[in-house]
Amino acid sequence: MATSKVPYPRPLGTPSRVRYWVIVFAVALAVVTYIDRVSISFAAPAISRDLGLDSVQMGWVLWAFAWAYAIFEIPGGYLGDRMGPRGVLMRIVLWWSFFTAATGWVWNFSSLMVTRFLFGAGEAGCFPNLTKAFTTWLPGRERVRAQSIMWLAARWGGAFTPPLVKMVMDYMGWRHAFEVFGAMGIVWAVLFYRWYRNDPMENPKLNAGERELLRQSAANAEGHGDVPWAKFVRSPRVWLLCAQYFCLSYGWYFYITWLPTYLKEGRNLNLSDMAWFGIVPLLFGGLGNPASVFVASRLLPKLGSVRQTRRTMAYIGFTGASGFLVLSTFLSDPLIAVFAIGMASFCNDLVMPGAWASAMDIGGKHAGSLSGAMNMAGNIGGSLAPLAIGYILRWTHHNWNLTFYVSAAVYLMGIVCWRFLDPVTPLEVEEA
Repeated sequence: MATSKVPYPRPLGTPSRVRYWVIVFAVALAVVTYIDRVSISFAAPAISRDLGLDSVQMGWVLWAFAWAYAIFEIPGGYLGDRMGPRGVLMRIVLWWSFFTAATGWVWNFSSLMVTRFLFGAGEAGCFPNLTKAFTTWLPGRERVRAQSIMWLAARWGGAFTPPLVKMVMDYMGWRHAFEVFGAMGIVWAVLFYRWYRNDPMENPKLNAGERELLRQSAANAEGHGDVPWAKFVRSPRVWLLCAQYFCLSYGWYFYITWLPTYLKEGRNLNLSDMAWFGIVPLLFGGLGNPASVFVASRLLPKLGSVRQTRRTMAYIGFTGASGFLVLSTFLSDPLIAVFAIGMASFCNDLVMPGAWASAMDIGGKHAGSLSGAMNMAGNIGGSLAPLAIGYILRWTHHNWNLTFYVSAAVYLMGIVCWRFLDPVTPLEVEEA
């Protein structure tokens, strides 16, 4: 006799998993963000040739994006705290997608500078608003893992951009390639706006168990403009949090700006080899994020506190990033040298989950604004790096080793910041 299988009903108290869609959207946007951001580094030789730019001018172009990205971080994070990520992310993604496409329409150095500046201004609000969404849609124990997944996706999106850009450029040229990349952001913005709600409790698909799980974090959804800026400025912890991210981003920006040029000039690679070798640093960097979460979860029972665990991961990350960069300068084989640079990127990203989790823990309901401040400081460092590298190359007749030594020294300063940083105590109880 035939029997029909009746599925067991979900226990009433078991939370549904609707909240994980916010991670899916964050991962997709992180990939789009880094494709749009990294594509110019691979296209730089062709752009320089067609527009007649030298290394210093291209350094200024890369600086224009990074500087705009830095100075608009706090406004972008503040708007997320005040208005909610739904409308803010939709607007800024449409903005930067337009200027991604507009990169293919430039005609000289000045137009490229302006376009990349406006592109950076749009991208600035991305990660602070995604961080705000995480603080609202995820319980505390899931946020660090979500950050690691998002940053892995971001790095891997950037890692596979060189062969993607090469394929598209071979087919249609660098100008139309930027139009294609800009269109991807528009698709994301439409889908996200239709699904996301600033308050997860407004989503009817959450069951009773998930609503109870998110009840405390959903309290962060309330729009507010009462960001304690004065308290931010007075807090040594905020300054240390920002300073360590400055050190982290200064070294890391090389991987998304000058790396293809280094591979061409410093290692004499052809275009095809450049595309594939260029994958390594960001591919390894992406792996550093889940590796950091895994190692930290094993260290926590031994060290006994989240504070000491995050500090230890930062020490390992900054020391390793500095050491592997220096090591790469002594290696003559291009593949082994790029592998060492990849390990520097891996160590760089061992710091990332702890840094962003600290911004969420310290900031609380102001996580958007504080993470924006931290990312602003990081991108000030990032904006200085490509510009400094351009001038170092000019003054030293393209001595790439010196650029690595400077980055290694900046990395080591990040260790000092973490030595004195309390990365867990919320600002609300700092003076209690």
